[in-house]
Amino acid sequence: MKATMGDHIAKGQELAKKAENKLHACCPLFGSNFEEAAQLFHKSATSFKLAKSWDKAGSLFVKSSKCHMKVDNNYDAANAYVDAAHCYKKTSSAGAISCLNKAVTIFTEIGRHIMAAKYSKEIGELYELDQDIEHARLHYEKAAEFFEIGDAATSVIQCKIKVAQFCAQLQQYQKAIKIYEDIARQSLHSNMLKYGVRGHLLNSGLCQLVQGDFIAISNALERYQDLDPTFSRTREYKFLADLAASIDEEDVEKFTRVVNAFHGITPLDSWKSALLLRVKDALKEKEMEEDDLT
Repeated sequence: MKATMGDHIAKGQELAKKAENKLHACCPLFGSNFEEAAQLFHKSATSFKLAKSWDKAGSLFVKSSKCHMKVDNNYDAANAYVDAAHCYKKTSSAGAISCLNKAVTIFTEIGRHIMAAKYSKEIGELYELDQDIEHARLHYEKAAEFFEIGDAATSVIQCKIKVAQFCAQLQQYQKAIKIYEDIARQSLHSNMLKYGVRGHLLNSGLCQLVQGDFIAISNALERYQDLDPTFSRTREYKFLADLAASIDEEDVEKFTRVVNAFHGITPLDSWKSALLLRVKDALKEKEMEEDDLT
């Protein structure tokens, strides 16, 4: 007979009670009781998970983690915090983030940097979902650092790309430009990554465009050409050069035509579209100022 949610809750409560009894019987000389309590809390949490009682399951995984910590079983303690976080994700991103932060701290302390990176990235993703871009950026940066320690080059680049995107959203354009150029430079030396170079340089160029300095944009295009001599033969280079010309001429209509022509062949994602809209708005503002003067 298939167990019902009520059955899972009843079993979870029974196991949680047994775990609490183990804790009350614990003394400093008998660490095995903490280990047994940790296992019972884990089983209890799993039962509450099956009943979709997410907050209760999360709190029991936290109790399991604390029992593991009592006997220096740090790896299992960190994993229990991760289990708790994945339950809390169903009801509260704040609860999930809190548990993941604890897991990251433990994984860092025991030298499991790839695990610390993985869950720092997950924290970043949760902040991104909540539209908290500044905190998302910080945790992707931390993930990149941990992946670097763990010698996971591809994951480092993936996280740094996200950091650059967030920097641009936060109008930290120079930081975004540096990251994109660094990634492009690194990618040139990898057979697997070199095909992404034109995209990184395009993103860097768009960040240059938002700042509206024609000389800086021209210098950037020369720098990209020096970095990758094939770049000047790409559609991305022509797109940036044509956009730069329309900015120099303060021609909003030309700017719009260039964007639409590129988008017709290579659809622009929401991030690029948002940056280009900032450029267009700045151009319109200049046009209006000049109209007022005349």
